This record gives sequence, C-alpha cells and structure tokens, in this order.
Amino acid sequence: MKEIKQNSRNDYKYFHTITSRWMDNDIYGHINNVAYYSYFDTTVNHYLIDCAGLNIHIDPIVGYVVNSQCEYFSGIAYPDQIEVGLRVNEIGNSSVTYGLAVFKKGETTPCAIGSFVHVFVSRMENKSVSIPIKIRESLKLLAL
Repeated sequence: MKEIKQNSRNDYKYFHTITSRWMDNDIYGHINNVAYYSYFDTTVNHYLIDCAGLNIHIDPIVGYVVNSQCEYFSGIAYPDQIEVGLRVNEIGNSSVTYGLAVFKKGETTPCAIGSFVHVFVSRMENKSVSIPIKIRESLKLLAL
C-alpha cells in the first residue's frame, strides 16, 4: 500500500475559513465524509470568485469537477472552526488539479487532504476550453 504524505500548513498558499455546521455531523459524532467535498468545492470557488475574478453567473466558462478524492487522518466535529488550505498541483490547457487540506483552526497538521480537478468548459457549447488568462495567472500564484 502506498504511503500517504499528510503535508502541513506550509504546503498550502491560500486558506479559507469555514464554520462547521450542526448538519455536517453524522450519527458517529464527527463531520461526515461528504461534507469535506463541500468544503473543497466552497474553497476552490471562493478563490476563483474573489481572487481570479470569475463571475459564476455571466462568464462564458464554467468549471466542471471531473475528479475528486480525499484521505482522512483525524476527525473534526461541530462546532469546530476549520481552515481549508488550497494550492495548485498542476495546470493544463483546460484543466487544473487543486490540492486541498482541512485543518482545525490554528493547527499545522491536516485532518484530511484531497485533490479536485476542474475542467473549464464553454457554458454555451458544453465543450472544454483553454483556461482564461486572468484565471490562469491567478492559479499560477497557488502553484507548487
């Protein structure tokens, strides 16, 4: 079995704070695995909107998630404050692979790490397109 590198806070270039919600917990008393994917999606889109200038309502492109994965190391639970670290692992012509990590607020070791692949697609034609220059330049700021 492949050994998983857990990473640390220093491996990420952008952070988004999220307040866990009561509904994120499952019957076992910790944040359910599906909530982590929501945290990833929220963080990536927050960056694209606030830092890369993406207008999700009118821009001619959209980012479709085509792959995502998550590895879990330790639990979090409501009402934990969490910080999601974001970096760019790889940029292609029409796609970007993000690296993400979920940290309890102020901690240096992540509770979970994951990746998330966006393919940028023409809203009208529903076909992949090159990442717009403005977005590409913003993504490069997060590259390893």
